[in-house]
Amino acid sequence: MDRRSLSLGAASAFIAVAAGAFGAHALRARLAPEMLAVFETGARYQMYHALALVAIGFGSVGPSKWIGFARNAFVAGTLLFSGSLYLLALTDTKWWGAVTPLGGVAFLCGWVCLAIAAIRHTES
Repeated sequence: MDRRSLSLGAASAFIAVAAGAFGAHALRARLAPEMLAVFETGARYQMYHALALVAIGFGSVGPSKWIGFARNAFVAGTLLFSGSLYLLALTDTKWWGAVTPLGGVAFLCGWVCLAIAAIRHTES
């Protein structure tokens, strides 16, 4: 078990649920529908990658540098992708949208690293 990944995943899932509830209840009357959709996209992708971190935490692939790279990429992706979408929706500062693709690239790198970890894993 990778406790770091599991802890990060659980914390991120908690934040994603809180953000989703905040968006559904507190922001619905305050944001334009398109900005609410942007906020919800941030929460959805945060949850996807929180669950990926939890899976890594419980996974049977075993520790490897590639698992660490995947974990770090998922965390960076969450901060950049979801964080920029939250800020874009809440502040209506358009330049935050330029940060979002960097988070998407981090997510993609994380999935590639996870695939490499699985391919390189040998049963002991």
